[in-house]
Amino acid sequence: MGFLTSRLSTRTEAYRLNHEAYAARIRDLHSRRSAARAGGPPHMHVKHLARNKVLPRHRIELLIDPGSPFLELGELTGEGKYAGVSPGAGIITGVGLVSGRPCMIIANDATVKGGTYFGLTCKKHVRAQTFAWQHRLACITLVDSGGAFLPDQANIFPDDGQFGSIFYNQVGMSGDGIPQIAVVMGPCTAGGAYIPALCDEVVIVRGQGYMYLGGPELTFAATGENVDAESLGGAAMHCGTSGVTDHIAEDDRHALLITRNIVRELGQAPASRRRQEPARPPRFDPAEIYGVISRDPKFPTDTREILARLVDDSEFQEFKPNYGETLLTGFARIHGYEIGILANNGVLFPESAMKGTHFISLCCQRDVPLLFMSDVTGFMVGKDVEQAGIAKHGAKMITAMSSAKVPKYTLNIGASYGAGYLAMCGRAFKPTAMFAWPSGRSAIMGPEQAAMVLSLVRETNLKAEGKSWSEDEKEAFKAPVRKIYEDFQGAYNFSANGWIDGVIDPLETRGTLALLLELAARVPAKKTDFGVFRF
Repeated sequence: MGFLTSRLSTRTEAYRLNHEAYAARIRDLHSRRSAARAGGPPHMHVKHLARNKVLPRHRIELLIDPGSPFLELGELTGEGKYAGVSPGAGIITGVGLVSGRPCMIIANDATVKGGTYFGLTCKKHVRAQTFAWQHRLACITLVDSGGAFLPDQANIFPDDGQFGSIFYNQVGMSGDGIPQIAVVMGPCTAGGAYIPALCDEVVIVRGQGYMYLGGPELTFAATGENVDAESLGGAAMHCGTSGVTDHIAEDDRHALLITRNIVRELGQAPASRRRQEPARPPRFDPAEIYGVISRDPKFPTDTREILARLVDDSEFQEFKPNYGETLLTGFARIHGYEIGILANNGVLFPESAMKGTHFISLCCQRDVPLLFMSDVTGFMVGKDVEQAGIAKHGAKMITAMSSAKVPKYTLNIGASYGAGYLAMCGRAFKPTAMFAWPSGRSAIMGPEQAAMVLSLVRETNLKAEGKSWSEDEKEAFKAPVRKIYEDFQGAYNFSANGWIDGVIDPLETRGTLALLLELAARVPAKKTDFGVFRF
C-alpha cells in the first residue's frame, strides 16, 4: 500500500479559523446530545425514581458488559419535532455487548411523555430492528411505555414502517432464529402488549410491570368489571396463570441480571469471518480534521487530508489515481478491518462515475465493505459532459452501488446534493449505516443554486407577461428560497427526521466504523447480482 502525505500547515491563519469554527460545531453537537441524554423534565425523573425504578440510560449501563461501548442509533431523532419531547423521541436504541454478545437494545424512556410512541418513535424502533435483522443481533426490548400517542395516529397506525411493522419484524426475526427478549419494567398496554407477547422470552418486574390489552379503566368501561392492575396484568398473574411471561424479577436490577443470564444461554455467537490486522493509528493527528474542513462552504475541503487522518497508518492503496480524479477510490484499513473507500474530491464527471463503478464491482467480487465519504455538489452539467454520456455513466455507478450486497456505509462529511447524494449511497439505497459530521448538508441542490434556478423560472414567466423586475425585487425573491434550503440541508434536520443514523464528531469516526465493521464481520457473505449496465 501507499502512504498518504499531508501538506497541511497547522500554523496558518486559515487553519486556526477553520479549527475554531469546527470546534464550535462540536460544542453544539455535545449540547444537543446532553439534551437528548437528559430525557424528560426533572420532575419526571423524581417521579420515576420514587417508584424504585432505574432511569432508562442507567438500565442500559447495568445491562451491557462493564466498560464496553454502546453504539447509539438515532440519538437526536425527533429533535424539535414535538412540543415537550426531548431529542430521541422517547426511546433509546443502540448496540451493546451483553454477556459478551452484541445485542440490539431498545429502551422506552418513561420520563418522556410516559414513554408513549410518536410517529418518529415508531420509525426509530423499526430502524433499530432493521439494523438488528441485517446483523442477526439478538433484540432486547426494555418496555416501559404508555403505548401510542393518540393524537399522532396518522403517523403511528395505518402504514408500513409504523407501529405494526414492529410486530412484523419481531415475527420475522424470530423465524430467522434471531432471539427476541423483552423486559417489562412498567406499563405495557393495548397494542403495545404484543411487543413482549411476540418475544421468545419475557421478564417482568413484580409490582411494576403490567401487561394488558385493556387497562382497569378500559375494562370497566367496556364490560363493567372492576379489576385491579395486578390481577389484570401483573407479574404473578402472567407468570403463574396466563403464562404470557416467563420470569419474575423483584426490581429493575434483578430483571437486568436475569436478562444477562438469558443472553448467556443463547448459544454460540457467530464467529468473525474477516481477517483483522493489528489496529494502527493514522500518521497524522485526527484532531487536525477540524482545521482541514473549510469553514466557508464555497471553498472545497481536501479529502486526501481527511483520509490521511482517518485510515490505519495513513495507508491507502489508491485505485486509478490518474483517472477520474474528482472521485478518490482505494483500499485501506480501519482498526485492522479492510474497507473500500469512495471519497469525493470535486464534482462527478463521466470518468469519475466509470471509475466508481469499476471500483464497486471489485469490492463486491472480493467481499470488501464499502465506505462512501460524501462531499459533492452533484454531477457535472453542460453540453460536453452530456455528449460524453454522463447520464449513462452516472447510471452505471448508481446501478453498481445499488446492487452491491457487501456492507455499505455512508458518511456525509460536507455537501451532498442532488444526484450526487443518491450516487454516494443516499438513504434510499439502504446503506447498512449512515452518519453525518456536523458539517454535513444534503438537499436537491445548494441554497444558492436553488434560489438562482427558481429566480430564472420566475424571470422567464415575467418576460412572457411582458414584465420585468429590479435587482432588489430579484433578491427579495431569492432570500426566502435560500432560507428554506439552508434550514432543510443541515445534518441535524436529517437526524431529527430519522433520515440518518446520527451526527458524529469526526474524532468518533474511526471507533464508530470499527464497531460497524466488527458487526459486519459476523454476517454471512451475500452474492451481488448487478443490474444491466448501459454501454
